[in-house]
This record gives sequence, structure tokens and C-alpha cells, in this order.
Amino acid sequence: MKLPEAFIENMRGLLGDELPSFLDSFESGERYSGMRVNTLRLEAERLSEIAGDAVTLGDRIPWCENGYYYTGGQPGRSPLYHAGVYYIQEPSAMYPAGNVPLKEGGKVLDLCAAPGGKSTQLAARMGGKGLLVANDISEERVKALVKNLQMAGVSNALVMNETPENLAEKFEGYFDTIVVDAPCSGEGMFRKDEEAVKHWDSYGSARCRKMQDGILEAADKMLKEGGVISYSTCTFEIEENEGAIDAFMDRHPEYFLLETPKPAGITGGLRPNPGTVRDYSLCARLWPHKVRGEGHFTAFLQKGEAAEGADGSEAEQEERKERRKKKERYRSFRRYENRPLEVEDYFDSYMRRSAPDGCWFYMGENLYCLPVTPPDIDGLKVAMAGVYMGEIKSGEFKLSHRLALTLKPSDFAYLVELDANAPETERYLKGETIVVSGEGVNVKVFGKTVRKEALFEERVSEPCCVAVTSGGASFVLGLGAISSGTIKNLYPKGWRRFT
Repeated sequence: MKLPEAFIENMRGLLGDELPSFLDSFESGERYSGMRVNTLRLEAERLSEIAGDAVTLGDRIPWCENGYYYTGGQPGRSPLYHAGVYYIQEPSAMYPAGNVPLKEGGKVLDLCAAPGGKSTQLAARMGGKGLLVANDISEERVKALVKNLQMAGVSNALVMNETPENLAEKFEGYFDTIVVDAPCSGEGMFRKDEEAVKHWDSYGSARCRKMQDGILEAADKMLKEGGVISYSTCTFEIEENEGAIDAFMDRHPEYFLLETPKPAGITGGLRPNPGTVRDYSLCARLWPHKVRGEGHFTAFLQKGEAAEGADGSEAEQEERKERRKKKERYRSFRRYENRPLEVEDYFDSYMRRSAPDGCWFYMGENLYCLPVTPPDIDGLKVAMAGVYMGEIKSGEFKLSHRLALTLKPSDFAYLVELDANAPETERYLKGETIVVSGEGVNVKVFGKTVRKEALFEERVSEPCCVAVTSGGASFVLGLGAISSGTIKNLYPKGWRRFT
């Protein structure tokens, strides 16, 4: 691999005698693949039992309690992946969201969230409690963020497509934890993406620092006193790591560094300039020649008592109020005071549990439910508010695939179980019709296996919504509709396999 000369010289200044080992990791070092078990779906210890031939699991990742190294296989094609049982993620990238302190039932913001690795990891740690706000400025990337959160069965996430500055106007002093995986020069991507090497010059540290400084300023406005910011990058540049943190704390002396865990070769941070008195050994650096990963930097900053005048001048406060008023002219949704009756009727007919409680939103024709009530978000671009429940049309509620993924098979009155390795499972993921009499297909009604013919004789003229499961009915893959001895496939078109 041909590395930029300027990059090599920068690293020589940081690493000294360690430079040959560092450079060797790019030429001959082993590449590591990782997957993280979604504990909203499965206990981490059980993955090896059910993974089958999809992947060969290796050691646990030392800095992520539910992460594993893996080799071989095609884990992205397994029904377990499509059921949100695990997330494929570079091992170093699991460090920030896996170790940042979280308050039970707290309010958490993932400020630069797409495609969703850190958001799904935070959601699993939160266990469905509190509120997770996941934001990304890119309208295109936020689509992947929504899909990954939905596939993971996350029910307590509010997904936004906004600038950090716009969010700060609505969420001032709101969050207990803010995770900032900042845009950076991406040197930790060099080993797995040669395009990152080619474009390194165009994403210089000076340009990235400007973005990083702005993001941290917005994060400060949204963090409660006593709250914690996790700041991370996948670059080795000191200007974008310790340098960015040092400048931020110069502007905000109420912040102080927290200790980061350092297992398995993780080292402390570096001093950004000779005059600094802050202890950057409290930060974490994951170097590719010292850990089994591509590289990362992480710092945890806790907010103490705000300095006098931190809220800005009276003129600045008035300007923020005016901007807020302008945005509040536009409403992207409306709220229900109670659960819609159509939803109640559906759950009474087809489910073995009641409809969830929470704050109900109607956005266009789509119905959402968030377990907790957020602050006023009128005027902001909302991509997802909790769980997309489904639609109400002509007085009837239609359950969504996304809601099905947050539920257990035992929540459904009608189940179709597919063996994980049966051809019908592959057909379902491709969006094809399922023949009930096919191999590896089992039907249950209210928890009891029934003769398939008997069920369909009763339902020939009345399509019935069923949950489609895989892996011994452990996980919901999606939905179908029984009709005339077949199951109409309701797997989302945009999620279907084509090969």
C-alpha cells in the first residue's frame, strides 16, 4: 500500500521508534472483522449456539462485552443478520459507544449517527429505557440509519436529519450523554479502504477541525450539567483528536476528562502541545500495530458547573428565540392523546399482548410510537419517531414490518415458523410467496401447532396477518398474509435480497 509521504512524516513525529511497526501493520498486518450481538434480541453467549455455518466465531473483542472477532462465512446473508440478531462492525469502532458511561433511563444523543453502528450499540445498552436521539446531517445516509435501527428492533429512538446547530435550538441542556463520532481525515480506514488513502489530501485536518469544533460547540449547548460527551474519530492526527479536545476545553473550562478503559494494548492519549497541563493519558488510542483493529481515538468529557455568562449575551439569546419561532411555524407531525382505536382492535384480534404505551405520532399516513415524550420538535426534520407502527387506512390498522421486529414470536397469535436452512427462508428474504405445505414450514395458532390444511380452510376468504419467524421461532423475520394455502410475502421491497 502506497501511503502519503506527509502522513508518514506526521506519524514519525507521533510514534518515533514505533513507526516501522505501525507502517508494517498496513503492509502485512492481519485485517480483523467483527460482529456485535444485539442484546435486545439475544444474549451474547448464545450466538455461537445458533450461528451455524454463517460464520466462524473467534475471540471476544476485549473492549466490547458483546463483540466477537469472526472469520469466513457470509454473515450478511444469514437470516440472523436480517432478524437484527447481530451487527457487522469494525472492532475498533465498537469502543466509544461500548464504554461511554450511561445513566439508566437517561437521554442519549448520537450526533453523527449514520449508518447506525454506534446507535444500535447504545440502544442495546439502554435496553429500551430512556430516549435515544440519533441524528445525521445527510438525507441519504439517514435512510441507512433508520433501516439499521428498525432491523435491530429499537423502540426508543428518535431519528433526526438535522444540523447540530438546529438540534441545539430544541434540545438545549437536554441530554445526559452525547456521542460524537466526528467527521475526520479517516486514517483508520486506510487498511480496509484504499479510496480513503487516495482522498486523504482532500480531507485535511484543518478542514476537519473546523467541522469538529462546530459539532462540539453544539454538543455543549445540548448537554446537561454533569453529563458526558464521548468524542471519537478514526484518525491518528493529533490536531483532530487531543488538539480538538484541548481547544474545546480552553473555551469551556467547566469540562474535565474522565478515565477510559484500556484493555488489550489500548494506550493513553498524547500531549497536543508542550504547554498543556491536562492529562491526556486518560483518553484512549487504539493503534493498529497494538490492538486487533483498524484504529480509533476516544475521549470522555464530563461537564461541570457552567462558567458565568456561558449562555451568551442577551442579544444572542434573543436571536436564538427568533430562529426557534420561525421553525415552529412548520409541523411535520401531529400527536395523539391516546392510542388509536384501530390499533386497539388490531391487537385484540391478531396479537397476544396489548398495544404499547407511549407518545403516538401521525406523520403523513404513517403512525409512530415513542416510549417517552420528547421535547417540542416542531420544525425539525424527523425521519423516525420511535417505532413505525403501521398505517390506518379505511378505518383499519396495518401492522408494519418494523414493529414486528421489535416484538417476540410469542406476541403474535398466528405464526409461520421457517427452518433457518430451509429453502423457504431464502425465498421469503427474496420477497417470494411461501407455500405453506413447503419443506421446513410450521404453523402455530395461539402457541399451538395446527394442521396447516385446517387453518387455511378457515382463512381462504379472509387474509390473516401472520408473523414469519426463523431459527426455531426465536426471531421474527417479518410479516405475511395467509390466503388460499399460501403466504403473501410482506417483506419490505427495499430490504429484499436479489441474489
